[in-house]
Amino acid sequence: MIQPIKTIAMIGGGAMGASYASKFYEIDHNCISLVATGDRYYRLKEKGLIVNDKHYFFNVIRPEEKAPTSDFIIVAVKHHHLEEAIRDISNRVGEHTLIISIMNGIESEEQIAAVYGVDKLLYALAVGIDATRYGNSVTFSQQGKLFFGDAHNPHLSERVVRIQSLFDKAGIIYEIPEDMIRTLWWKFMINVGVNQASAALGAPYSVFQNSREAKDLMESAMREVITIAQAEGIHLVEEDIENWNSFLATLSPQGKTSMLQDVEAKRKTEVEMFAGKVIELGKKHGIPTPINQTLYRFIKVIEGINA
Repeated sequence: MIQPIKTIAMIGGGAMGASYASKFYEIDHNCISLVATGDRYYRLKEKGLIVNDKHYFFNVIRPEEKAPTSDFIIVAVKHHHLEEAIRDISNRVGEHTLIISIMNGIESEEQIAAVYGVDKLLYALAVGIDATRYGNSVTFSQQGKLFFGDAHNPHLSERVVRIQSLFDKAGIIYEIPEDMIRTLWWKFMINVGVNQASAALGAPYSVFQNSREAKDLMESAMREVITIAQAEGIHLVEEDIENWNSFLATLSPQGKTSMLQDVEAKRKTEVEMFAGKVIELGKKHGIPTPINQTLYRFIKVIEGINA
């Protein structure tokens, strides 16, 4: 008999993390806990999180607490906090724990699996959620879709079915692609394009929905990813950009990418993981990446001004 997931721990309560945490809370407020340290621990305990105008006071636990392990862990931190987050979930990981990362990029799964084992890890990514955070308040009009699964899913494993049952109960919209690695690269392509272009232009989704020039910039950065993906043996094609544009059209015009939110809040961005990774792989394969090199320089200047 497949064991149901009853306890969930989440590390990283940003816009996306808070949105999913609220869904789990609605099933059973005791099933979801947030892992936090320092000032963030006290802010979450005292102020909670407001998601779509509803106030949630989640159970908050420190990494060092010897609470029972969790059936399911969701890692939702920024790239530069991943190493710390991997350490901070150690007391939550038990024999049958499953872990997913809903972080951006194409490397977090490998880093998590290196510590806790590939048997505990599934791949995941979210597309089309337009969540925005200001302070402890998060709003979203579109839930988007969460893609998850094993690296390849010709048949659903018991691990996948356990999470599938939880998502069904929580009302989370999901898809289980047959080739999850290709889907990860598709999301990477999206982030390299829209996240970075939005940060450089200071542009919400409406600009990319209505401006041909903005969309051209976004798509040019994406095409560099497609060329590199093909060199890496990943089957990304031009049609994948059109698939993203279908999602883009559904997003709130006032919505903002996570990187634009970081820029506006004067936080460190994930440009190293996006343009930085594209530039690195471009050098590896001898592929020019002029658009991403320009975006990298532009966003690093913005970070320097905001520092």
